[in-house]
Amino acid sequence: MPVIGFYLIVIVLIFIASAIRIAKPYERGVVFRLGRLHAPERGPGIFFIIPGIDKVTLVDLRVRTVEIPPQEVITKDNVTIKVTAVVYFSVVDPINAIVKVENYFAYTFQRAQTTLRSVLGQSELDEILAAREKINISLQKIIDEATEPWGVKVGTVELKDVELPQTMQKAIAKQAEAEREKRAKIIHAAGEYEAATKLAEAATIIQKEPISLQLRYLQTLTEIATDKSSTIVFPVPIDLLKDLTKHLGS
Repeated sequence: MPVIGFYLIVIVLIFIASAIRIAKPYERGVVFRLGRLHAPERGPGIFFIIPGIDKVTLVDLRVRTVEIPPQEVITKDNVTIKVTAVVYFSVVDPINAIVKVENYFAYTFQRAQTTLRSVLGQSELDEILAAREKINISLQKIIDEATEPWGVKVGTVELKDVELPQTMQKAIAKQAEAEREKRAKIIHAAGEYEAATKLAEAATIIQKEPISLQLRYLQTLTEIATDKSSTIVFPVPIDLLKDLTKHLGS
């Protein structure tokens, strides 16, 4: 009898150990009892099942990252590019993630691939290069709507890299160079226009006040006089001599 009691105790301990399940803080357990869903999900912490009758699947609720490998896409303006992207998602409904889809990770990955090609195929190259944030938001919204019934929340989608053909890279470089030359010419023309405007204003002032021309001559003489290593001959306006004579005579 003592031997039988010992074996009974061992069996009971094994049964209890088999009935105990532990879910980490970021995990939830989905229980099926005799093939039927036994809601709600269990965890975190310790929970019990009926060994041999219940089957438990633990679902990770942490944010997961999946990198979409280079996808060859033909843009709306018929340019072939290769694009890589990163998708951040997490499970928000463990039961739907197990019951409504066979493999939520693989399905989310495939959905992200097809959506990426579809959205970029409807966009022009300039938009892809200049408006990445807008495209990221569009991708996130479309993928999230598709995965919501599976209990998967897509938080962020980011275009990681856009690879252009060699010929297109040269064309963009030439375009950028032409744009820089255009800006330089515009700035130069604006400077010429401003200088011409100032000269016209100065001519108007000189025309109204002839004495200002004589003052300009004197200023030029002062600037030339600083260089004593050369002899400079310059014409003196008759009007200036007349004015000086008049002042001396008075």
